[in-house]
Amino acid sequence: MDSAGTRSVINGRKNPTKRILIKNGKVVNDDLEFFADILVEDGIISAVGPQLELPANTTNTEVINAEGKLVIPGGVDPHVHFQLPFMGTCSIDDFYSGTVAAVAGGTTTIIDFAIPTKGQSLLDAYKQWRQWADEKVVCDYSLHVAVTWWKEALKDEMKLLTEVHGVNSFKMFMAYKDVFQLDDADMIHVFDCCKNIGAIAQVHAENGDMVAENVRRLLAAGICGPEGHEQSRPEEVEAEATNRAIMIANQTNCPLYVVHVMSKSAAMSVADARRKGCVVFGEPIAAGLATDGRNYYHTCWRHAAAHVLSPPLRPDPSTPEFLMNLLANGDLQTTGTDHCTFSSEQKAMGKNDFSKIPNGVNGVEERMSLLWEKGVRTGKLDHCKFVAVTSTNAAKIFNIYPQKGRIQVGSDADLVVWDPDGSKTISTKTHHAAVDFNIFDGMHVHGVPRDVITGGRIVVRDGQLLPLQKGTGKFVPTLPYSPYVYSRIHQRDKIPKWVKVDRDSDPTSRVRHLSGGSKAEGHKPLLRGLSDYVDG
Repeated sequence: MDSAGTRSVINGRKNPTKRILIKNGKVVNDDLEFFADILVEDGIISAVGPQLELPANTTNTEVINAEGKLVIPGGVDPHVHFQLPFMGTCSIDDFYSGTVAAVAGGTTTIIDFAIPTKGQSLLDAYKQWRQWADEKVVCDYSLHVAVTWWKEALKDEMKLLTEVHGVNSFKMFMAYKDVFQLDDADMIHVFDCCKNIGAIAQVHAENGDMVAENVRRLLAAGICGPEGHEQSRPEEVEAEATNRAIMIANQTNCPLYVVHVMSKSAAMSVADARRKGCVVFGEPIAAGLATDGRNYYHTCWRHAAAHVLSPPLRPDPSTPEFLMNLLANGDLQTTGTDHCTFSSEQKAMGKNDFSKIPNGVNGVEERMSLLWEKGVRTGKLDHCKFVAVTSTNAAKIFNIYPQKGRIQVGSDADLVVWDPDGSKTISTKTHHAAVDFNIFDGMHVHGVPRDVITGGRIVVRDGQLLPLQKGTGKFVPTLPYSPYVYSRIHQRDKIPKWVKVDRDSDPTSRVRHLSGGSKAEGHKPLLRGLSDYVDG
């Protein structure tokens, strides 16, 4: 705060640091890597090139030596839930602890979800999330908005959110029956509306009716522990809903983004649809790429419950590598975390009924190192692909590129000096999230952020998190009609979808022709080829 009690703001940013010069590093974008220095001024990248000279006023410039390191765009996590009211409680990481954990792991932009209760105005939910976030975030953020109920008046709210408030994506839940779940008819309305306003439709893909029935049967059979959560939501329940959402999106010519793709079969549904030309994007999350559903069968209830999220982790131990392979070859496009944390005490709300265990796990701090360990170190991802799936693709899909996800002149100074050979052991004792359990606890990972810059402010120096002031991040509008998404949609609109057949004006004339003829002809087989009925 300055002496007048207000924040100093430059280029819309609160308290940017002094000028920064990053020297001797290898710059990595999603399409190329090259040696260059980077100059940051007023929160923006002002120069990129070899052997940049120090500005004349060197007293106001901090020099970071990145020799032997990579310089990458700050991560973009397109899927988090901070301080989310859910299942009778509220996720324990708020917008402060959540964004602190994000920057500690090299993520400098997060996209959260404003989720209205049934009957609540979408605009009111958006404003509530903005109020919560603006006063606490330490990095930049955007918002998706969920549509948890439907009436025609919501079309106007969605249009206003897109055109005025900077929201270009709307999420529908196909699960959480009687809470968030939409039926197919309402989903079609939302897809149509998204298409008309240049937004992206998102789905949580699970067949909620089948899940509800499975929960009832499992509890009746006396299965009350966390293993029941996984058994109530098998792979085919996720795959069926994924296929159904893709069909609706294709029929409405609306782009689709499937959040937290957790299973082989759901992932292949996305991959197969893309190969058929559908405009659909798939997002695996850190949890699904680095661990598996065998944890639900752990004899420690606390351990098993800590892994409960929906869709669940899959018990098949080959699933994480399968998802990573699809991410590497482009069948899946982004990586999120679905970071939505609940303490052990909160999870214990479901100690006698697995359906009451609050759903959610951590991941916003660990995502980038896990992707490096499981993707780059295994030879599945190269440096450029790593950047693509951790930042650039999400920035393009949600239309904040090249402001985010790119190192070039004019882009936001969200930068990470990445140590590819550095390593750490993930631990609940040392992570920066507020939650008291880490599902990756004990994993040793290579590839760590050494220095992190968000909005021109150094927040991690030499691997150490610096003191961070609440509210120093800003809201980043996501604009409609993302070129990366809508260029194909617009072209398809130009192609006639329906075919009209011009026929004889007398509707009975063809019937008389087909029914006429000799008695002998009447004994011919009734099944004929289509060509027999088409005029030559």
